[in-house]
Amino acid sequence: MYPDDRRYTKEHEWVKVEGDRARVGITDYAQNQLGDVVYLELPEVGRVLKAGETFGTVESVKAVSELYAPLAGEVAEVNSELVSSPEAINTDPHGKGWMVVIRPSDPAAAGALLDAAGYSSLVESGAKQA
Repeated sequence: MYPDDRRYTKEHEWVKVEGDRARVGITDYAQNQLGDVVYLELPEVGRVLKAGETFGTVESVKAVSELYAPLAGEVAEVNSELVSSPEAINTDPHGKGWMVVIRPSDPAAAGALLDAAGYSSLVESGAKQA
């Protein structure tokens, strides 16, 4: 269910390292918990983020949630199509629903995040507690 070519945070963001860049979005689990996404706020290109720092918000019919940077680095690209069509987060969270591309200050830091199996276990254990 969760692509093996990414790493995942406990806050339900995914990161896909592509050379010297890292594409970031939220997981299918996160979008499912949110419900229908109606609004998205993303950072400006050029903003420098610290790992774990809030970089935007996603608003759904149920709630407003903060987005957290999985890696430190500079925002290189923002998915502007997503801002005008935030429903892509619900329909394709691991594809067209990507949010930002970061130039990580340390791409190897992604290795410290959860792999797909670890993230699946996290989600399953959380679902059992709910």
